[in-house]
Amino acid sequence: MADDFLEIPSTGAPYDKSHVSSRILDEVLPIFTQQDYQIRMLVEGLAQLIYKATIKGPNDLAVSYFVPCSTWKLSGQTWQMLFHQSTSCEPFDVFSNNVQ
Repeated sequence: MADDFLEIPSTGAPYDKSHVSSRILDEVLPIFTQQDYQIRMLVEGLAQLIYKATIKGPNDLAVSYFVPCSTWKLSGQTWQMLFHQSTSCEPFDVFSNNVQ
């Protein structure tokens, strides 16, 4: 995660790297799937990743469907996420081997 990372969650209130990092330790991980990855090189050293995902939190009764999009930059030999946002979408068929 890049130092100037920014996430825009469904609430619309942006998060920075320090906020996301502080949440990780206390967060109960949801059950999720990810599939149908598409990578676009925007310019050399800058890529966009788009995929489909499902998320079911520990207290959720239903699965939520999303299309996440993130922007990554190459920093030396390491790819770092600069930006992340997920958009709700209609349900889709989930590949059974994607459940985590």
